[in-house]
Amino acid sequence: MTEETDALEAMTRMLSPHCRVTGMSNGALISDWRRRTRFLGMTATDVEKFVVGSAEERAELVTDLIRTGCATACRKAYSDAEVGLWLRGVHLSIRTVGFGRVLRLLSLAAPVCARADLPSAEEVARLKRALRTHGRRSWFVNDDCKAEAVTAFVLLRRCGLDAVLHVGVREHPFALHAWSSSAGVCIPDADPRGHGFTPVLSISCGGR
Repeated sequence: MTEETDALEAMTRMLSPHCRVTGMSNGALISDWRRRTRFLGMTATDVEKFVVGSAEERAELVTDLIRTGCATACRKAYSDAEVGLWLRGVHLSIRTVGFGRVLRLLSLAAPVCARADLPSAEEVARLKRALRTHGRRSWFVNDDCKAEAVTAFVLLRRCGLDAVLHVGVREHPFALHAWSSSAGVCIPDADPRGHGFTPVLSISCGGR
């Protein structure tokens, strides 16, 4: 797969489902189906920046797409109250329909929306602290690793940040554990109380 193809696929993921990206000999053509007649041309140099350009260059391109109406700006963060509401809602969903079905629905709750800037450890750590606080002080959630991991994955993806949801197993004594990772930070900890878990399932990119 060529770098140009990688760039076109990255733009397609960012702009769908409203827009379609078509590769051209000298760049790309973006069709905005919301307005039906709006088209935006991008040069081959701009397309190349999506793969080999700096974070600043990608951010400039994404900003231009947002200004033209061809892309939706990603949310940067959630308030502490919103984090608590999401955590309780995810916990209730797991108890109602089961953990496996919730995992299958992640593609709907955590859409693919790529931000040009990379996630910082501080940004992810703030979310981790908020989830830990709500999880430990809520009698309803009661420090549920599955709810914390799914909530972290959904909120990070909805902010346009890369995240991976892991489900791990420990054989002796047998136990299951779930956590999400982003920017080198695990939510909750991948090895609670010093016990290591071997990942048996990893989900990324909006539930796939």
